[in-house]
Amino acid sequence: MKFQVNRDVFSEAVSFAVKLLPQRTTLPILSGVLIEAEGGELTLSSFDYEVSAQTQIPAEVEESGVVLVSGRLLSDIASRLPNAPVQFSTEDSHIVVRCGSARFTLLSMPVEEYPTLPQVGAQSGVLPADTFSTAVAQVAVAASRDDVTPVITGVQLEIADNSLSLVATDRYRVAVRDIDWDGSDGGVQQATALVPARTLHEVGRTFGNAGTISVSITGTDDRELIAFSADRKTVTTLLIKGNFPPVKRLFPESVENYAVMNTAELIEAVKRVSLVLEREAALRFSFTLDGVTLEAIGSEQAQASETIDALLTGEDTVVSLKPQFLLDGLGAVHSEFVRISFTKTDNPNKPGPVLITSQSSKDQPGSDDYRYLLQPNLLLR
Repeated sequence: MKFQVNRDVFSEAVSFAVKLLPQRTTLPILSGVLIEAEGGELTLSSFDYEVSAQTQIPAEVEESGVVLVSGRLLSDIASRLPNAPVQFSTEDSHIVVRCGSARFTLLSMPVEEYPTLPQVGAQSGVLPADTFSTAVAQVAVAASRDDVTPVITGVQLEIADNSLSLVATDRYRVAVRDIDWDGSDGGVQQATALVPARTLHEVGRTFGNAGTISVSITGTDDRELIAFSADRKTVTTLLIKGNFPPVKRLFPESVENYAVMNTAELIEAVKRVSLVLEREAALRFSFTLDGVTLEAIGSEQAQASETIDALLTGEDTVVSLKPQFLLDGLGAVHSEFVRISFTKTDNPNKPGPVLITSQSSKDQPGSDDYRYLLQPNLLLR
């Protein structure tokens, strides 16, 4: 194998290919990046039996071939090469990388032991990349990070007609965002897919500026697979097995008691007042016609409180919320104002979860279809 390629293009391609590789693996072969040179392009691939990444870039290929090389080492090298074309060649069982006056010799890995990459099926639908990226960032923050219950470490994608609903929960909060889905031209009009949140987050970040993202949901003999493709890049991942809890039913049809306030002011106040809190402690929020008062009763050495403006509709309300969970929701509300609605429970002494939504002005609800339900206690038993 022998080829020459633009340094920046090559470095970006290698970085993409290794991004989703596991930090540690019991099979060293899975830490490799497969490089195929043929015609006028390179194909770089990675696969760990769960997630795969593949991209094509242009190159001046003098000799076709296939090699497997340590992915993270190659990524580190590619990101630090001088500003010159990269020359890549194989010599016996070694790979030689030249760039300007820099020269690296790497040991190649056995290509024949590398697993076959998953096949991407027919296109199921198309998504607007920027909207999808924003939606993933808003929702994935609510996914559980506890592998004890794998089913809630994912984001549930629910396709119905021309809409895609993204749903995530960790039992303490639920986040939902609805966006457009184009399943025309023989695509899918109704389906569900439970996608690992970490993988989906990387897809959203990587493809955010791509224009459109092609999505393919494929059933195999073993498990279902979902693929995201854009800009000559493709990421596939196995779907999580199991039934996602029906958390969307927890959202109320309407709420009569709510407060509207400036999003940035509330975020800054929460950050300030929570400085004195001990870990896992909650902030107390008192909503009245005079505004909202935040109170933190920390250790004996420190306490804090602050009052900011709030427009209250309905009765005075007091709730206790964990500051980081609240900040996660507020950070996902991309509007100047935010509405916090207070739901009821059968027990008058126990407030229901609060519903956080965007507000385009003090008296006009937002239109981004984002909802974040937060409760200090477990939402699901």
